[in-house]
Amino acid sequence: MSDDQPDQGQEPPRLGPRPLYVPPVQPGAVEVFGRPDGVNGAFESSRNGSAARATQQVATQPPPHHALASAFGRPSGEPTDLQRPPGDQDDADEPDPFWAGGTTRDPWRDPDASVLLGPPAVTEQERPASVAPEGARLSAREVLFGKRVKPTALALLGVIALLIGAVGGLVGKWASDSSSALTEPGATIAEVAPGKERPPGSVAGIAARVVPSVVSIEIRVGDQAGTGSGVVIDPEGHILTNNHVVSAAAGLPNAQIKAIFHDGSQVAAKIVGRDPKTDLAVVKVNVPNPTVAQMGKSADLAVGDTVIAIGSPLGLVGTVTDGIVSALHRPMRLSGDGSDTNAVIDAIQTDAAINHGNSGGPLVDSTGAVVGLNAAIRTGGQGDGGSIGLGFAIPIDYAREIAQQLIRSGSVKHPDLGVAANKRGVTDDTRDGAQVQNVRPGSAGAEAGILEQDIVVKVGDRSIGSAEELQVAVQEHQIGDKVQIQLIRQGRPLTVTATLRSD
Repeated sequence: MSDDQPDQGQEPPRLGPRPLYVPPVQPGAVEVFGRPDGVNGAFESSRNGSAARATQQVATQPPPHHALASAFGRPSGEPTDLQRPPGDQDDADEPDPFWAGGTTRDPWRDPDASVLLGPPAVTEQERPASVAPEGARLSAREVLFGKRVKPTALALLGVIALLIGAVGGLVGKWASDSSSALTEPGATIAEVAPGKERPPGSVAGIAARVVPSVVSIEIRVGDQAGTGSGVVIDPEGHILTNNHVVSAAAGLPNAQIKAIFHDGSQVAAKIVGRDPKTDLAVVKVNVPNPTVAQMGKSADLAVGDTVIAIGSPLGLVGTVTDGIVSALHRPMRLSGDGSDTNAVIDAIQTDAAINHGNSGGPLVDSTGAVVGLNAAIRTGGQGDGGSIGLGFAIPIDYAREIAQQLIRSGSVKHPDLGVAANKRGVTDDTRDGAQVQNVRPGSAGAEAGILEQDIVVKVGDRSIGSAEELQVAVQEHQIGDKVQIQLIRQGRPLTVTATLRSD
């Protein structure tokens, strides 16, 4: 066995650790961070070591600025590090105001206190629970046919849907039953107070009695149409109206006349007779038991009496307006457009509203009796103006006589003087009169000796101031009446007697 081979009974040599290389420490670092003289461990063993530190030469920071030292430094002659409360604190029995149990028992101020391992200064924050990302949504086809949902789950969903539907149906039925219980088809509202009793003389009471006897008259001739009013005057169905309301349909075979009653019923009407000189006409309807208006007396009227106009102004059936008698014996000349009317009436003037379509309707007094027949209005001269409070009606006393003659014979005869006067009256500064322009030969006036240029100042008991007043004064008499007529001829008064003849 060679000397180079190790003995089998001996351990092989081991390598030692590599020597530790410690770099040299800088002298400045030793002065700053080195242990003080006489201190061998990491901590000083006793308070006596403070004296040794005080004696060693340790490089420190430069002294603070004198301003900082005067502001924050320890007062001169004060041995303690902290300022203590004023007063004598030498008594050890007195409690320390800053440290419970005294400063000597405070472990933070005692260098000999043992070191304990405490919990970390900063607690570890809890990590938020991880949220799993939302998975892909399934379509209805995948749910039903994609075999991605168990059949039991689908069946459970179906049962839940059926239960929800059943609960909704029950709730709906209950709600409908509850709502239907709030209504009652046979319920009636009880009348708390009796109806208002209106006095017999009120406008409402008068209208309730008279309106059923008033009709609206519609005229249609080809493409032309017109409306007016009328009043039933007898049980046979005779209706009194104005001539200018029905004159357009007189003598025409294709003309249609209808009477419309307040209840909306329409009945065909026929002309019985008409009188252009008085603007009156009578038509007849075949109606069983019609409501007949009560006839009054216009002679009993006085200015200021309450009157009510009823008719169909502008086609508005059953319109009622009220007012007073503004004047009596107001001569008015009537000449309707498209009509053969040429009349002068001794009118009742009223401020009750009268408009187009009121013509032929009744003017009644406070008892509901007819005292006039509405015939005309006066406007401000602006074409087809409405009512301005100047309405005129034919007195019923005169209209009744004309209506009787029309019903009996279909025509009317009038008294006639046979004298034509100037339409504009004359005056001699003392009295007014109508100047005669023409005297028809063989007339009543010619036989009485009336001459042209004579001024008629009075007929009977009525004073004359115009041609219209002369005409209405003559119409107040009957055929054959002898009437005294006062004249002014060449400045001298004269009275003649004329026997009126028929026209």
